[in-house]
Amino acid sequence: MGVEPVIMSAGELESERAGEPGRLIRDRYRTASQVVQNQGKMSCLMINDLDAGLGRFGHTQMTVNNQIVVGTLMNLADNPNRVSIGQKWRESDITHRIPIIATGNDFSTLYAPLIRDGRMEKFYWQPTREDIINIVHRMYTKDGLSFEEVSSIVDTFPNQALDFYGALRSRTYDQAILQWVNDIGGYEQLGEKLLKRKNREKLPTFVPPKPTLDALIQSGNSLVEEQAFVMNSNLSKEYMKNLDD
Repeated sequence: MGVEPVIMSAGELESERAGEPGRLIRDRYRTASQVVQNQGKMSCLMINDLDAGLGRFGHTQMTVNNQIVVGTLMNLADNPNRVSIGQKWRESDITHRIPIIATGNDFSTLYAPLIRDGRMEKFYWQPTREDIINIVHRMYTKDGLSFEEVSSIVDTFPNQALDFYGALRSRTYDQAILQWVNDIGGYEQLGEKLLKRKNREKLPTFVPPKPTLDALIQSGNSLVEEQAFVMNSNLSKEYMKNLDD
């Protein structure tokens, strides 16, 4: 698309110094404006996982920085051409209007006036089976999996998040690395093999595995078992049982 985004994360929306996150947002917004002005490219300010930084969950309290960030975002939505980061007021200091794109999982936890109609356009993305297959197929392009094999994986593990299909590949590599460590003498010898070798001694060679359909399905079954264990054990409820009293 030719867009050069300026990216922020939810972790930058809090600071030990009051007002710092709000100033950072305005500074990043002006940076995106300068990209448009100086480079002639489209730009945007992208904030990942906004609800993780500003959302209210259970009995959590809103901090001063949370309030300032909400106010800053509301002001940018209402008056996008006048953005100051503390410098003296100049009538000619006009900022290009920059789109602000925020991602999140549950925007109902945000301050309601921030997400009202007219201030925020909300798009809910629910991928279809075809969308998921196409995305996963792109994930495995370098591994040589066919479209039919990817379709089989998606159909074997339906209703899973996209991260699940990426984790299948990671799990396959993890298992291959563990086997490689055992082959070169086990983890007890790993430091000596990699860091204390002689000058002319070559490093052990790791050959990346080629994920196959059977190996990926086996990894998927292992991940599903882990999911079921987490759901059935209810460890979080056990640790936080006093909150229900």
